[in-house]
Amino acid sequence: MMGPSHALSGAAVWLTGSWALDQFADYHQTPLALAVGTAVCAGGALFPDLDLSGKVTRNQGGATVARTFGVFSLFIAEVMEKISLGVYYTTKLSRDPRRNNGHRTLTHTIPFTLLVGWGTTALCAAYGKWAVVSILFFMIGLALRGLFDEWAERAGWVVVTLLSAAAAWFTFANLPGDRGYPLIGTAVGVGCFVHILGDMITKAGVPILWPIPIKRRMWTMVGLPNGIALRTGSKAETIVLRAALTVLSVLAAVGLVAPSVLHRFNIEV
Repeated sequence: MMGPSHALSGAAVWLTGSWALDQFADYHQTPLALAVGTAVCAGGALFPDLDLSGKVTRNQGGATVARTFGVFSLFIAEVMEKISLGVYYTTKLSRDPRRNNGHRTLTHTIPFTLLVGWGTTALCAAYGKWAVVSILFFMIGLALRGLFDEWAERAGWVVVTLLSAAAAWFTFANLPGDRGYPLIGTAVGVGCFVHILGDMITKAGVPILWPIPIKRRMWTMVGLPNGIALRTGSKAETIVLRAALTVLSVLAAVGLVAPSVLHRFNIEV
């Protein structure tokens, strides 16, 4: 799927999950905590595509999300792509094909998702303020790039970077409670998993079963049959799927916010 679809799916899943927890588990979040979780999950839903590198010195190419912070994020994408390709060739079996890039390999697996979620939580718990601010800055930037793709393209990476930094600092300064914020790690991990599911409904598929060997292949691509799979960039994705995700996000957000608004104005339903 394309970047905006991934980001929107992350936001929709986090909002819907938060609504379900609110309704059935009596787990309430402040509006700011809800907004942070939604933004981080949307950013996390783009994170796996940082394995698609471009031309770093020219600030060109790569996945849309890889250009979020200009040459800096392109460099991160270059490193991640090379690591992914290295892991692919280190673990490949006889029937795995040769590859010239690492896209849709390591970062599109369950072990990577678990490692990122756990690592994010561990960093926040161990290093506190600066780890939290740094992770929020990075994930909010990815979310801005994905959710507001056309605007971000026009505004440029410098504007996106400055807005991300301001939003990260404001968020950290106003979030109450423990500075570990384990939900940040959960949101990143959930976002990465949602990304994998999104790519599974496209024709290319993802190696979600790695590292389980299947018929002398370690990197078996799993996805929907071509007859029903989405074509990346098709109207089914850019219009139908995004419309459904937008409606789901709005309904969940209204369901979360409406009760507190009604209570504030002493309105009973």
